[in-house]
Amino acid sequence: MIAIKIFILLSLLLIAGKILRVFVPLLQRLYLPSSVIGGILGLIVIRCFPALFPAEITGTISKLPGFLINVVFASLFLGLVTPRLKEMVALAFPQLCFGQTIAWGQYVLGLGLTGFLLIPLFGVNPAFGNLLEIGFAGGHGTVGGMTSVFEKFNWSEGIALGYTMATAGMILAIVLGMILVNWATRRGHVCHVSAMAEPDEFRLRGLYRKAEQPAAGRQTVCSDSIDTLAWHSAILGLAIAFGYLLLNLAQWLEVICFPQFETRLFSGFPLFPLCMVGGLLIQWFLQCIKAESLIDHGQMKRLSGAALDFLVVSAVATIRLEVVLQNWLPLLILIVAGAALGVIMVLLVAPRLFRQAWFERAIADFGQSLGVTATGLLLLRTVDPENRTGAAEAFGYKQLLYEPFLGGGLCTALALTLVFTIGWFKVFVGCLILFLFWGGVTAAIMIRNRRG
Repeated sequence: MIAIKIFILLSLLLIAGKILRVFVPLLQRLYLPSSVIGGILGLIVIRCFPALFPAEITGTISKLPGFLINVVFASLFLGLVTPRLKEMVALAFPQLCFGQTIAWGQYVLGLGLTGFLLIPLFGVNPAFGNLLEIGFAGGHGTVGGMTSVFEKFNWSEGIALGYTMATAGMILAIVLGMILVNWATRRGHVCHVSAMAEPDEFRLRGLYRKAEQPAAGRQTVCSDSIDTLAWHSAILGLAIAFGYLLLNLAQWLEVICFPQFETRLFSGFPLFPLCMVGGLLIQWFLQCIKAESLIDHGQMKRLSGAALDFLVVSAVATIRLEVVLQNWLPLLILIVAGAALGVIMVLLVAPRLFRQAWFERAIADFGQSLGVTATGLLLLRTVDPENRTGAAEAFGYKQLLYEPFLGGGLCTALALTLVFTIGWFKVFVGCLILFLFWGGVTAAIMIRNRRG
């Protein structure tokens, strides 16, 4: 019965969030997802009527993001025939440099502020600095996937703080992003000004006109053998199984190869980045046997999107407000610093880094680095809805090279574990080296562009 109650509650919150998005103009102008609206509504309801929501229900809901993020990451590359590495790098390398510089800058900024300022002043946990990249570039899903790591190292408060960071990042990405979009339009930095026409009522409400409703994906198997949605769900389960086996293999090899070490990196390593690897292995195998048509990426996107919506609404609704209130000032400092970094990168670096359509290419990464990939694409669509600049392709190729490592990838997962095991300062130095490397490559491209 608990599962039924939870499913009903989350479904009602998503529906309520969608209704509010349809009828409240402010929420339309902010482009807030229904899952965030529903999550905030759930947070208010649960706090106002605690007797209706016993601990076993809220406790179970709070664990859902840790499971659902595995579905999201397992689906990333399934059904997606990736181009050759050389082709991706040729188009997306400046975009990759931009994204990498922001991500490692978030680590340097977060860990540096935490170690040199926030620990002495507020006594926060050394891993507090990781929340900037985990919450901003990673989002709610990444925080949920890190739940086991936070709990493994006895800092469960980091979960609530991470969700708060992710929520603030998503809202700031949209608000600041739209401010930047309007500024760029007035200054003539948008390549196609006609793209900035007022969005129609349906788009603001998050609805499609009946004649414009797109297909949700292709059916790749006959329904008399297995329903195509069940087939794609089962493939996701197989990808997660491969990820689970890889994690257990890594834990076993660490014990066998390094028996003298008491600290185990993979004992607290999250599952979701390896689910992505499992999905890549399945896609590679199907391409090798010429059977890649059995998986449709459109179907995978729908399953991933559904999992992400339920993930976000459950994550926001169960934020522990008492933890947030106890740490509101250091959290605010990180949020402001992270947002400032993104704005600086757009205004000062992007015009000198990208030869063409610099604002369109920068605003996509800005949205993704503060919110999620969908936020970046939303901002890009406001200035280039017909994709006449090629920024969407560059951003998409960059994500293929970026997501396996940062924004919830392997480096994101490993960095948190390393802070708990070897200390924040060593991780800070390592991130600083990577930030200087990618910043140096970015500077070299900028100098080459200036010389013509």
